[in-house]
Amino acid sequence: MSTEDNKSIPEEEPGKRSLNFIEEKIEKDLNNNKNNRQVHTRFPPEPNGFLHIGHAKSIVLNFGLAKEYNGKCNLRFDDTNPIKESTEYVDSIKEDIHWLGYDWEERLYYASDYFEQLYEMAEKLIKDGKAFVCDLSQDQIAEYRGTPTEPGIESPYRNRSIEENLDLFRRMRAGEFPDGSRMLRAKIDMSSPNMHLRDPIMYRIKRSYHHRTGYDWCIYPMYDFAHGQSDYIESITHSLCTLEFEVHRPLYDWFLDNLVEEGEIRPQQIEFARLNLSYTIVSKRKLLELVENDYVDGWDDPRMPTISGFRRRGYTPDAIKNFVEKVGIAKRDNVIDVALLEHSIREDLNKKAPRVMAVLDPVKVIIDNYPDDTTEDLELVNNPEDESMGSRKVPFSKEVYIEKKDFMEDPPKKFFRMAPGREVRLKGAYVVKCDDYKKDDQGNITEIHCTYDPQTKSGADTSGKKVKGTLHWVSAPHAFQAEVRLYDRLFNDPAPSSKDEDFKAFINPDSLKVFKNCYLEPVLKDAEPEDKFQFQRIGYFCVDRYSEKRLPVFNQTVTLKDTWAKKEKQQQNQKKKG
Repeated sequence: MSTEDNKSIPEEEPGKRSLNFIEEKIEKDLNNNKNNRQVHTRFPPEPNGFLHIGHAKSIVLNFGLAKEYNGKCNLRFDDTNPIKESTEYVDSIKEDIHWLGYDWEERLYYASDYFEQLYEMAEKLIKDGKAFVCDLSQDQIAEYRGTPTEPGIESPYRNRSIEENLDLFRRMRAGEFPDGSRMLRAKIDMSSPNMHLRDPIMYRIKRSYHHRTGYDWCIYPMYDFAHGQSDYIESITHSLCTLEFEVHRPLYDWFLDNLVEEGEIRPQQIEFARLNLSYTIVSKRKLLELVENDYVDGWDDPRMPTISGFRRRGYTPDAIKNFVEKVGIAKRDNVIDVALLEHSIREDLNKKAPRVMAVLDPVKVIIDNYPDDTTEDLELVNNPEDESMGSRKVPFSKEVYIEKKDFMEDPPKKFFRMAPGREVRLKGAYVVKCDDYKKDDQGNITEIHCTYDPQTKSGADTSGKKVKGTLHWVSAPHAFQAEVRLYDRLFNDPAPSSKDEDFKAFINPDSLKVFKNCYLEPVLKDAEPEDKFQFQRIGYFCVDRYSEKRLPVFNQTVTLKDTWAKKEKQQQNQKKKG
């Protein structure tokens, strides 16, 4: 290659990321002065469920591109199916988008805002001889449509006159015909290799209360008709959809070809890969089944892959947005390991969450040689990753709680926690030695007796002792009680929807464990709903958003390490042996 050729290739700026294919398309449009060099996107959820992690990718993409190119992003509810829609879903969607940090400003729209305009567009297609009223039933239409390898059969009502079609369509709107008895269809091509172009349905009769228009309408537009025309009405330039809508694009364009006036902004549909996560289901129908049949405690159950579920579990907007950025924008569907999402929240909370101590399954330790009626305030760092978070006073006394699993009567060789005759350090405090312990009639450890070495105080240790084990603890007289919920992945199979069995057969029976009698540091008494902490040696937690002060509830966000990697490796080894 010549020196001149080298000059024609722009060098990428150091630290600047490469553009994804959608950004490349937008920049090409801007360079060609397309749509008056405007970038106008939209996020178009259907208000028939709560938003899930897949929607987060679309939210970040649409609002992010608008910001990147100094454009606009609308929020538009595609509310064309009143049977499944409600204001509860509308409100939850708006709350989730705001929580993620995005604002549609004054650009909040509904497809139902355009019902009159959409109706007029449908009449225009009828007048142009490109739409007709069909009396076939839904089943007959499906039968007449043919197969991907065989052409369909034209409806016997396809050649009605324009006048008859207009009359029937207006009477459909007036409510003269029963539900399902007639439909408006586009007149395209029953032999098209694309099944979506075989005279698709545009309107159906459906008497149902609509959350915004009440009973004003008894005919409702189909998504494929309403979506593109809503984009057109709002002057959307780039209509971003997931890959399953790629085969719908020719129909999207057909409607625009026949309705867009010359010189007006015309939207372009661009498809990208949806966000598929391992160990996760994002089908709204299946999520609704989990909710309605009480497999989970509502749409915002912390085990649900909904944005509100992640929020209640303690995920942060930054963690979710960083995860979406790491996944990137692709043209092919793939499955992302949910461990990447868990890594994103660990990475974020590691910087932000104060360290505290909590004992979930307590056993009392009595330090026999520690002075009675004495409390010592120890200074512990809140977060070693961020000095600006300062430190806190932690009370230490003669009696403390530790985790039951941190003590063993007859420990194996590599057990470095508390055992008879063994020394361990109580984090931020002293080295203690187990001298004795007591049991109840069932053989459970009820009390452990230790002695401490005053010369081993953390930060001022003059003993020279080195111990392998460090335990978290809380002072018994100062601790307060709380409920702690340990959440894990809802499914124990990486692809719960891809099997022959019912997806519910793969629900993880250990996805929720509740500890009622936990003891926490007194500093946590002042914690507010959604405050986040690292429980040292356990994981990251947040105060449940519905928690009450009298008995606060802490939800586990994620463990400190990926505990599933070991499980998956064991499963793989078992399969190899099998």
